[in-house]
This record gives sequence, structure tokens and C-alpha cells, in this order.
Amino acid sequence: MYLVVVVFFTKNVILQAFLTSDPFGKSIFFILFFLSIITWYILIQKYFILRTIKMDALCIRRAFQNQQMPLLQSSIEAFSSHHPFIKIYVALKEKTTLILEKNLFLHAKNGRNESPFLSKPDLDFIENHITNVSCQELKKVEKNLFLLSTIASLAPFVGILGTVWGILICLGELQMTSGGPSHQILLPGLSMALATTVLGLIIAIPALVSYNYLKNSLHFFCGDLEDFALLLLSTLEVQYRTPI
Repeated sequence: MYLVVVVFFTKNVILQAFLTSDPFGKSIFFILFFLSIITWYILIQKYFILRTIKMDALCIRRAFQNQQMPLLQSSIEAFSSHHPFIKIYVALKEKTTLILEKNLFLHAKNGRNESPFLSKPDLDFIENHITNVSCQELKKVEKNLFLLSTIASLAPFVGILGTVWGILICLGELQMTSGGPSHQILLPGLSMALATTVLGLIIAIPALVSYNYLKNSLHFFCGDLEDFALLLLSTLEVQYRTPI
């Protein structure tokens, strides 16, 4: 769709260059078209994913800050189970519950009738577990983002390949022609050479800009993940830390 808009605004110049190019030249156009589709698909997908996650993250954080009940009894039915914040909380709740049950069993075995608490090693273990979960969730959101940086570097080279190939076609046609140069001989190769260069730059510029934008957004989201995990861990320590 993006290339269709480009073709429309260039008065079919690029379309004519594609139609008059040889099979190898057409394959270069198809590669550029494919790179353009990937660029805009990833850009739109990641933009809406980050937008949704950030909007929900604010609501989730406020819900946990304003709650009055113990942390492990928090209700999360109102939020999507696929949100990274919710997955961090679920992981913390499951790991903490297991440790509390283990401590309760040890207390009962030793004849101590008291509520189980979390020791400092227990809290450190939970913190390491939550850190790993946070990294995994960040990797899921960041998945395939490297393709944008790859396309930003690759598209101009593909365009240059088309440029060189178009010039070679022109030189080859001139060598095979006994008479003087003709516009009908030079135009197909030159139009392909210029069109692929333009397309390569048109694809690379949005890919580079969107990659930097999304990378910066992910950097801030990583900070949000760390802050939320710290909020959960500090609340957990206040409510379940062993009194010493």
C-alpha cells in the first residue's frame, strides 16, 4: 500500500520503471516491496502494542498502589492476563505462595504455631525470579524489532544494486547498438536505476526513524517494569518480612 501511494504521487514513473525493467530488475522491485510491507507491519504492530501496554500499565499501577488488602489477595480480573505487569504479579504470587507454604510446613514440623514469614534469602530469591520474568516480558515486546534496523541498513543497498544493474543494462545496450545513443535504449535502464534508489531511501528512512522511536519507547517501558517490580517487592517485604 505504501508503494502504491508512492507510485501515485510520482505520476506512475516508478510503475513504468518496474514494467520496463528486466526479470532481475523486477526481482529487485519485489524485494523492496517486501521490505516495505515488513517495515510498516512491524511499525504499526509495535506502536499499538506499546500504546495499549502503557495505558493499561498506568491503571494497573494505580490499582496496586490504592489497594487495602494484602498483596497476595489482590484481584486482577479487571486486567488482561497477557499484560507484562500482570504476568510479573502472577509470577511473584505463585513463587511467594510456594515459599510461604514451605515455611508453614517447616514451622508445623518444628512444633511452631505461627504465621509463615519470608526471610531475607526468600525475598532475594523472589526478586531474582521477578527480574528474570521482567526480562522475558521485555523480550516478547521487543521481538522482531531488530528487523527495522536491518531494513534501514539493507534497503539503500538493495536500491544501489538496482542502480548499478540499471546502469549496466544501459552500457550493455549501448555496446550492442551500432548507431548513436537512443532514448528508447537508455530510458529503461536509467529509470530503473533511479527508481530503485528512490524506493530504497523511501523504505529506509521510515524504518530508521520508527526503530529509534520504538527503541526509545521500550527503554522507558523497561523503567516502568523495574518500578512496578520494585513496588511489588517492597509491598511484599512490608507485609511478609520476618520480624527480627
